[in-house]
Amino acid sequence: MRGSSSFLRDLPVLLVAVVWGSSFLAVQQVAEPGTVVAMLVLRFGLVLPLLGVVAWPALRGMGRAEWLGGGLLGLILGGVFLLETYGAVHTSATNAGLIISLTMVFTPLAESALARTPLPRAFLAAAGLAVVGVALLTGDGGLKAPTAGDLLVLGAAVVRTVNVLAMSRMRSIGDTDPLALTWVQLAAATAVFAAVAPFVGPLPWTVAASYGPAQWAWLLHLALLCTLFAFFVQMWAVRATSPSRVSLLLGTEPLWAAVFGITLAGNRLGPVGLLGGALVLVATEWGRRTTAAPGPVGSRTVDGERAVDTEPAATA
Repeated sequence: MRGSSSFLRDLPVLLVAVVWGSSFLAVQQVAEPGTVVAMLVLRFGLVLPLLGVVAWPALRGMGRAEWLGGGLLGLILGGVFLLETYGAVHTSATNAGLIISLTMVFTPLAESALARTPLPRAFLAAAGLAVVGVALLTGDGGLKAPTAGDLLVLGAAVVRTVNVLAMSRMRSIGDTDPLALTWVQLAAATAVFAAVAPFVGPLPWTVAASYGPAQWAWLLHLALLCTLFAFFVQMWAVRATSPSRVSLLLGTEPLWAAVFGITLAGNRLGPVGLLGGALVLVATEWGRRTTAAPGPVGSRTVDGERAVDTEPAATA
């Protein structure tokens, strides 16, 4: 009975990793280079009213400093979404999912540098292995430079690390309700997207009118499953199971991104590219286990990633 109960607690968290892994493929179904910003307005425009209803009591109790802190984090988060989404439409779903997982390596490295505390040698070895894996993955055995999409997703991993570090160090939001903080961040990012959308492509409602049933289904998948479902599962999971267990389950996200990319998107990797992808998976998991400790969980959410500890539940 105990094993069955443990499985039932783990299953929703594992499903979050699965839907996150599918998000890069989903983005490729609903966005093109010229419609990325409009799509982001639509995606989070669907999420904010629903999340806002639940977050309203906490939002009413927030002070000015908390709103400003959440807004600043939202601007950083907006940069993450822009880089990640533009990158996803310029590279394969497999590459995007594996490269973004480097956040799990970058964050401990950055924290170590800021705190001037050495990391375990095992983690440094894992970080080096991850770099080698990305080089093999993006070059696929040749001397080719990474594509623009690969570099954009790599930039998203770096900015995501900045977001995590800023969130953990910003005193004004230390006691802010995670649900309210997530709403403010997403609202700030969406406001920026809406402001610049008319200058970088078609208007959001023009893009919405062009979508067929399949594209609406993918957009709802991104909004409802990759964002709302993921957030609330993490809120529940950190109370129902251990942070380390949640972190390890969410760490399977890049594996699912590769599965969806290869099986559904038709991504094809040569032998060396497959080796590179495998090295990234092994290195990020090795690094995660090496630095595992009660505290930050996951690679995505804000309270979700910070109650849990990383940033609003939403990917790609």
